[in-house]
Amino acid sequence: MDIVSLLKTLSETPGISGYEDQVRETVAQVFGHYADQVRTDALGNVIALKRGIGEMEPRRSIMLAGHTDEIGLIVTQIEKGFLRFVGVGGFDARVLLGQEVVVHGRRDLPGIIGSRPPHVLPPEERNKVIPMDKLFIDVGLPPDEVEDLVRVGDLVTVRRELVQLKGDFVAGKAFDDRTAVAAIAVCLEHLASMQHTWDVFAVGTSQEEVGLRGATTSAYGLAPDLAIAIDVTFGNQPGLSAAETVEMNKGPAIVYGPNIHPVLYEALVETAKSLELPYQVEPAPGRTGTDAWAIQVTRSGIPTALIGIPLRNMHTSVEMVSVKDVERAGRLLAAFIARLDAEFMDRLAWKPGKVSGEK
Repeated sequence: MDIVSLLKTLSETPGISGYEDQVRETVAQVFGHYADQVRTDALGNVIALKRGIGEMEPRRSIMLAGHTDEIGLIVTQIEKGFLRFVGVGGFDARVLLGQEVVVHGRRDLPGIIGSRPPHVLPPEERNKVIPMDKLFIDVGLPPDEVEDLVRVGDLVTVRRELVQLKGDFVAGKAFDDRTAVAAIAVCLEHLASMQHTWDVFAVGTSQEEVGLRGATTSAYGLAPDLAIAIDVTFGNQPGLSAAETVEMNKGPAIVYGPNIHPVLYEALVETAKSLELPYQVEPAPGRTGTDAWAIQVTRSGIPTALIGIPLRNMHTSVEMVSVKDVERAGRLLAAFIARLDAEFMDRLAWKPGKVSGEK
């Protein structure tokens, strides 16, 4: 699999939370190369099933979840041909000024995000971050043409092509969380040449950035025996301490904390060690803010784990990842799934009077 090409396609395909139509089609095609069945549910989750070889039905099942949506903008007002907007998801206003964008109106329109020049600002405002309500999008058309082509409620995505940097690093938009989708695709590719007894549900979840909605509904509908969410996590960079980050190109992070079933954590670590695969441990003492949080408490509770792919510059248009970390995450998932047997669920049962992790 050419992971860079896949990341480029996923990154550059629009798919703002709640409007994932285009990226959904792409994800369905990618998963469909390896799955026995692909469908889309009522909330726009892409659900691919790769059946296991276990003879007894219904077979045990595992859900892999990576969200397909990206943060974006939405038009709120048309002011003399200029477009006012607000964010869909957690866009940081500090990175918006000067961005190239695409306004998805009656047809796609290129635009730029501008503001009043600093020369005309009051002195007290010149060194401050320009708030989003003071920014505007200029598509370069007369007001009457803008009125014909754009409506309040039209979506706006940042225009950004994937950039290959030195080493094996790439940068682009929407790597949160299209890198997870790529890792799941790598996993499915490896599983195609391996035997696994459990059914695998590969899910590209929707609307994660606005409330973990797709993970909630898809986990409820599938009711898997266990689940692994894959998301990005903070890669090391200036301004962040070692306690807040994980290393880039040192392998995926296996998350540990109350959002994670401890036996699943241990099994993932065992799998990584058996492969001599680089990995890191990331503590998460509270809610993770990922699909894992929603899946864990679905129905009567689903044993859940979380794999983090290190990423720099989160929620900007120049998010950066190591391609090797994406590939390693996919290999780890595939090897873990291939090791699942009929007795694995017995290991997950809570035993009264025993502290988790005791041998």
